[in-house]
Amino acid sequence: MTDVTRAIAAATSIAVSLDLPADDAVVLHNSNKLALRLTPCDVFARVAPGGEESAARFEVELARRLAGAGCPVCPLEVRADPRTYARDGFAVTLWTYYEPVSPRVSPVDYAKALEQLHAGMREVDVPGPRFTDRIAEAQEVVADPGRSPELAEADRVFLGGRLAGLRRAIEERGAVEQLLHGEPHPGNVLSTRNGPLFIDLETCCRGPVEFDLAHVPEAVCAHYPSVDQELLAECRQLVIAMVAAWRWELGDQFPNGRRFGAELLRSLRQGPPWPALDTMNG
Repeated sequence: MTDVTRAIAAATSIAVSLDLPADDAVVLHNSNKLALRLTPCDVFARVAPGGEESAARFEVELARRLAGAGCPVCPLEVRADPRTYARDGFAVTLWTYYEPVSPRVSPVDYAKALEQLHAGMREVDVPGPRFTDRIAEAQEVVADPGRSPELAEADRVFLGGRLAGLRRAIEERGAVEQLLHGEPHPGNVLSTRNGPLFIDLETCCRGPVEFDLAHVPEAVCAHYPSVDQELLAECRQLVIAMVAAWRWELGDQFPNGRRFGAELLRSLRQGPPWPALDTMNG
């Protein structure tokens, strides 16, 4: 998010227009999107650049339906209409704010919450992209030097080949697919008094549950039932390759993104066992 001041102004203006007092905003996270705590109304606001309204609308509708089904997701702010708000070129969504509790979510609770989310997602009939669409997005970044000008040619060839090979290998397994979170890593799990709650649902896609599990710590996977370990290993490698591609994209806002991208490439070249992302960027 390049223009934080304007984004904050858009979010606070929307809150005030809804009679939600917002005299101040605390930045909780700033990457490609901005996460804010608006006070004193205590609203969790997510602000995306213009052009991402459709993704935000999808997230809002899915969150509404999943929360209604009792899934462990962060609910929308009840004092506002459940929709996407547009202001000054930004797409803003408003959510319930939860004061974080410690310690962080235990692996057992994390796994149970993810299993519950997956069960709910099997019952919610919504169209969504396949996980292969995410792979294709990463492949496009790697294939176009204009989108990844700092990626060395040897790394470009290596990463492109690895993405294509993993896509084939996973598809050939023919695993059962369902709606997934898409990126249920620890940064997208809130530790609350109500238990763990998942946020950032706009990454949802259809695929094998091992694709989701590839984003979580290894200790969590140990408590999730009936995991295909070979497929999980392939999906972990795939996630490393995809995230590596995105860290080299021009304009990526991830903190120390190029350094992390180089570390991910080294990991891919070193071979298995494939580490969980949290151990590489903890």
